[in-house]
Amino acid sequence: MNLNRGSIYWVNLDPTQGPEIRKIRPCVLVGATPVNKARRTVVVIPLSSGGKPRPPLAIAVFALGKSSIAVCDQIRTVDKSRLVKEAGELSDEDMKRIEDGLKKILMLP
Repeated sequence: MNLNRGSIYWVNLDPTQGPEIRKIRPCVLVGATPVNKARRTVVVIPLSSGGKPRPPLAIAVFALGKSSIAVCDQIRTVDKSRLVKEAGELSDEDMKRIEDGLKKILMLP
């Protein structure tokens, strides 16, 4: 498994509760690569093909050959068993936009 930061995987997000993003969806790994490889869990942000960019909550990215939205306020930790299939990776530029969004959402310097 390629568990590098910025890798995109199809992830089974079910079961969920309330307004959490559900189904099998593409997600980008946002945790540090060494942590992704060492732990049994990974930190992901779901990608969506619907909706409009609303930074910092929803960031426009180009993923899987099309325009997508990284839903930064739906960041979550998932067990690696939820990773269904590797699908690609985000560009450094898109990862930078996601990082900027996460910093604002999490109030990091």
